[in-house]
Amino acid sequence: MALETISCDGLSASIDSMGAQLMSLKVADAEYLWQGNPDFWPRRAPVLFPCVGCLKDDASVSAQGPVHLKRHGIARLFDHEVVSNDGKKVVFELTSSEKTKEAYPFDFKLNMEYEVDGTSLTQTFRVTNTGDVELPFTLGGHPAFNVPVPGADNESFEDYKLVFAEPWCAKTPKIDKAGLHDFSEMTTLFEDAREMDLSHAQIEQLLTLVFCDVPNYRVSLVGKKSGHGVELEFPGFDYLGVWTASVDAPFVAIEPWHGCADAYDESGKFEDKRDTIELAPGCETELAFTITPF
Repeated sequence: MALETISCDGLSASIDSMGAQLMSLKVADAEYLWQGNPDFWPRRAPVLFPCVGCLKDDASVSAQGPVHLKRHGIARLFDHEVVSNDGKKVVFELTSSEKTKEAYPFDFKLNMEYEVDGTSLTQTFRVTNTGDVELPFTLGGHPAFNVPVPGADNESFEDYKLVFAEPWCAKTPKIDKAGLHDFSEMTTLFEDAREMDLSHAQIEQLLTLVFCDVPNYRVSLVGKKSGHGVELEFPGFDYLGVWTASVDAPFVAIEPWHGCADAYDESGKFEDKRDTIELAPGCETELAFTITPF
């Protein structure tokens, strides 16, 4: 394991090679990223690959045979090789192995790239199909942020809101205790609005808020008193998860997803999951999202 640090003009980030997980995001000495606490949630920003959320009974079938994946997949469970670090950008690599194939029977290469430009951090997922059959996968980020944000100690969790690019109608699917989604039973979160107050009670009741087709692929977490927070831009990610661990957890995770957990109306075949990318042999694809603290 290795902890890699990058920085530019006062913005710094640290990433652990174990899971290629973002561990710190600071403006000067102000820490915006949740620092993990086993009393609530020990992780900080795991990489989700090759699945987002859970499979029914942690299992599925695929053209290559059985798939056995726990929640959010296997990328977070392995040490990723450090390919390069030029001070502003660090690149990690995870390649398929006999161990990964015990859970996910496909050949792949996953490069996680983190880059700072002085105001923002960009997290890029680059996936290459190194096999000779189509590579099915979903992926996503899971960054969690301190609430209140640094320097806003007079604010509570409920003093924060999500701000979207334009007014819209947001609905979230029902999620059962196993984490499966039911898109036939949707709860309306708001209508013709661009802001939504954070609520521990609401997230506790609904388990996770799953937004679909967020306008302009952009959302901000903003303190209503301080005016400070973070903005995420996530082009190409058609789902956005918002989650916290308990009614008193001092963080919120804002999670860009390409895909989501298993749903009631799916076939049980891994390739048939919502928003699954099926990458041809020898091909490469990438998706990226940006975090801007303010």
